[in-house]
Amino acid sequence: MQVTAMGWQVYDAARAHGQSIQEAAFVLGLVGLAQFLPLLALSLFGGQAADRYNRRAILTACIAGKCVIAAGLAYVASMDANAELVVPAVFAAAVGAGALNAFLPPAATALMPMLLPREELPEGVAWNSLAFNSGLIIGPAIGGLLYGAGAPIPYVTALSLLVIATALMLALKPPPQDPVKDARTLTMIAEGLRFVWGNKIVLGAISLDLIVVLLAGAVALLPVFARDILHAGPSELGILRSAMGVGAALVALALAINPIRQRVGYWMFGATIAFGLATIVFGLSQNLWLTAFALAVAGGVDMISVYIRQSLIQLATPDAMRGRVAAVSFIFISASNELGDFEAGLMARIFGPVTAVVIGGVTAIAASFGWMRLFPELVKADGFEPARSEPPRQ
Repeated sequence: MQVTAMGWQVYDAARAHGQSIQEAAFVLGLVGLAQFLPLLALSLFGGQAADRYNRRAILTACIAGKCVIAAGLAYVASMDANAELVVPAVFAAAVGAGALNAFLPPAATALMPMLLPREELPEGVAWNSLAFNSGLIIGPAIGGLLYGAGAPIPYVTALSLLVIATALMLALKPPPQDPVKDARTLTMIAEGLRFVWGNKIVLGAISLDLIVVLLAGAVALLPVFARDILHAGPSELGILRSAMGVGAALVALALAINPIRQRVGYWMFGATIAFGLATIVFGLSQNLWLTAFALAVAGGVDMISVYIRQSLIQLATPDAMRGRVAAVSFIFISASNELGDFEAGLMARIFGPVTAVVIGGVTAIAASFGWMRLFPELVKADGFEPARSEPPRQ
């Protein structure tokens, strides 16, 4: 809900003040860059913190910080502020969220394997993704509707849900985590980086997501397509944002019931190629429902990639190092998402939004084939457990 409101508010304010479609799209990309830069600077520290300190406490503090951000956005929106105040407020919120996201995902990712038996972890990844994508379905759709009733309403609603999430985290009682042998910050960070570099299946899985989503990710441009390509409003923007979540949730449910156990490498590369194809259809479509369908397909095949990648990484990593490896992984994920938003905005500024999205889809397909040649071990991965047996190369 909050992200949908932020995107529409910034883009609408930029257009209302005379900026062209390309210029306003570039502003959306800058919001993604503002979120990525603090995340990039702090994520490795967030990873070592997740291995050194109480993971539940880190999660609780980060969610409480997101409550503060939502409250600030609600206050600014309630002032009927013009673009001179709205745009800086959204950029400040993006910077704050980026800093919190440097610590939250490593702690969350490292905490989940502590709560599940090892053999059930792939199903746990699928159920966790189903829960997350259910929020992606419901949140943007409701956010678009609530924004139409008043700009502060989606922010206030998001704040209420974040308060509930904080209370739920306080009630969680995970088992003790494994202590680290050397608790020096830089030493811990270096150990995590060496582990990722030495395990080629982990490195290939992480970097594949980076390159494909960086090239083909176009979520930041959805306000552009909704307003100026499809000539729709914030409610339709909510539908488009939810479409990817619908596809991802359906696939996550299928994977939770019937997990993939064999030929996981081929499944992952097939998913990234299909993601590029769906992105091309999205870029060329001028029909709301065809666009939504293409986004749903993209969300579904991306879910397959996420499921395989996270299962491989989690099962290949010892508990005492999971926070640091998760931090490295999340830097790549955020580079593909937030930095991808900036790349999409920049490409839209240069080529126009439609051409930029189509170019992204084509290059993502080409990159998938390139990664198949660079990481043959990943292509040949037949299950999740073999990756665990590979010792990291120092």
